[in-house]
Parts: sequence; structure tokens; C-alpha cells
Amino acid sequence: MFDPAKFTLFLLASLLLILTPGPAVLYIVTRSISQGRMAGLASVAGVGLGNLTHAIFAALGLSAILATSATLFSLLKYAGALYLIVLGIRKFMSKPMTVETLNFQAERLRVVFWQGYAVGTLNPKTALFFLAFLPQFVAKGAGYGAPWLQMLAMGCVFVVMAILSDGLYALMSGTLAPWLRRSSVLKHEKYVSGVVYCGLGAATAAGGK
Repeated sequence: MFDPAKFTLFLLASLLLILTPGPAVLYIVTRSISQGRMAGLASVAGVGLGNLTHAIFAALGLSAILATSATLFSLLKYAGALYLIVLGIRKFMSKPMTVETLNFQAERLRVVFWQGYAVGTLNPKTALFFLAFLPQFVAKGAGYGAPWLQMLAMGCVFVVMAILSDGLYALMSGTLAPWLRRSSVLKHEKYVSGVVYCGLGAATAAGGK
């Protein structure tokens, strides 16, 4: 179903994006520190459902656009690439993130879950990955299956990888809460995220149809 070379690149790009701290990771880490590991894991589940929502809509919507107009699809790709680069530049210029910037009160796990879902669905990093970057890894040819099915399958792989990574963030941040409150590691997040966003934007613009 997948082209081995493209799928390998997809896994590497997904891993790079998933490991890059962003709104979802900050929410999960902060929730774990303020309310414990169970709350962190509940937020991971919510974010994962938000990512799955992106995957489903991207697979169905992008395949329809691709089938209708190659020009429109190219415009969407370049618009997404440009926005990724703009997002990267804005990250460079933004204030450093700290755990103290978010003050969460204890909530019921159901509330934490749906807050995580909102964070996941409104996360521009995930939205742009699915809309602008994911189609670059679709293999052409009858032996690979329909484009929408390939994108949906890759989207589900991304969701599973993100859940595993975010779950690790939740467990570690809940355990290392005292150290994270004193650490300045999140202050460097904007530089890492800026480089990743700009790099993904350039790769998206350079990618083939």
C-alpha cells in the first residue's frame, strides 16, 4: 500500500514534528504538573482524538481536491508551505514558553479530556502537517490504493505515534514536576519549533505533486 521510500520519509517527518514542543505538548506537560499523571493521560487522549479528526477530514477533503483540480491542490500546498514558514518566523519572535504561563485549576478528567480535544483540533502544527505536508508521501499507481486511503492510513499512524510520544511526556512531566518547575528547558522551545516549521515549509514547497 505504501511506497517504502516515501513511507520512511513520512515516519521521519512525523517523528520530527511530534517531538517538537508545541501547544499540545505544553498543555499536556502543564496539566500533568498541575494535576498529576492521570490528568496528563486524559489530556493525551483528548489531543489524540483531535489529531484523528484532522486525519479524517484531511484524507477526505484533500483527495477530493486532488481529484478535482491539480492547480487548486498546488495552490493549497504552497499556501500551507508559506504559512508554515510564517509560523516558524513568528515562533522565533515570540516570548519563551514557561510552565508558569498556564495556571490550571484541578478539573474532572472528562473536562480535561475535552480540553485536550480542543487543543488538538485547534493546533496549527497538526492541521498544516495534514493539509500541506501529508500529501507529499502519497504513492501514485494502481498497486498503492486510493490516495484518500493512503492519507487516512498515514494519518492514523501519525496519531498513534503522537499518542505514544505525548503519553511519555505526560508520565515524565508528572514524575519530574518539581524539576520542571525550576527548569528553563521550555524557554528554548521557540527556537526548535521555529527551525522545524520553516524546514517543513520549505520541504512542502519543494515537494512534488
